[in-house]
Amino acid sequence: MRSTQNLVHGAGLGLRRSFLGELVDRTDVDVDFFEVAPENWMTLGGSLGKQFRSMTERHDFICHGLSLSIGSSDPLDENFIRDLKGFMAEHGIRFYSEHLSYCSHQGHLYDLMPMPFTEEAVKHTAQRIRRVQDILEQKIAIENISYYAAPGQEMSETEFFNAVVTEADCDVLLDINNIYVNSINHGYDAESFLQAIPAQRISYAHIAGHYVEAEDFLIDTHGASVVDPVWNLLHKAYRLYGVFPTLLERDFNIPPLAELFREVATIAAIQQLQHEKQVA
Repeated sequence: MRSTQNLVHGAGLGLRRSFLGELVDRTDVDVDFFEVAPENWMTLGGSLGKQFRSMTERHDFICHGLSLSIGSSDPLDENFIRDLKGFMAEHGIRFYSEHLSYCSHQGHLYDLMPMPFTEEAVKHTAQRIRRVQDILEQKIAIENISYYAAPGQEMSETEFFNAVVTEADCDVLLDINNIYVNSINHGYDAESFLQAIPAQRISYAHIAGHYVEAEDFLIDTHGASVVDPVWNLLHKAYRLYGVFPTLLERDFNIPPLAELFREVATIAAIQQLQHEKQVA
């Protein structure tokens, strides 16, 4: 089964429809790869569809799912997975990632709900991930999510996450901001979480901004610039494991492209710095 690792490189950006038109005709796009939520693009036609095709013909792409609901007790939507497989093949999209969460229970909940950290949930979720991988004929990457409650907790977040990816034999999408947000909200050490991640499974990473509700309560909004503690955590992740592809997410309060490009350039600069340290 094809691994998702090493299929993209460098610093990436989440593509949003709001700036697709501005990107299409630019020749100065210093972004190594893009990521899209397939649910928002699979049925796209007309001028937007043509613009998207133009982008996928010129740039490397990843799919990052929003609605598969990998941890749900609802039946797995295998029709969606097969449609996704065709969409990826049509556009030459490198691989697919999803959240370790669920977003449906007898209908869509329109939010990413936290999994119970239990052995039963490990086995249930891993089995579903393996089925997705069988249909897609490649490994997928699973993302550590931000969460605000831990119902039915029998193990730590780290233990649960590692048990799922090991049982499923899948790759990891490491979300740096989610680690930081959870470390503040749940009072654990972010670097200790990083050190426990199975490095050999990391395919790529996300970095993003968040909203400060209170000193001890952060909300993962993807609606602000990345803050220094999150950048510092990315430095630490590279020092631990070497450089891996890293993508900037921005979903709300989207600034001008120049500002997004500056943050992507910051990712690239941190990567270059770590490369130089490794050579020295």
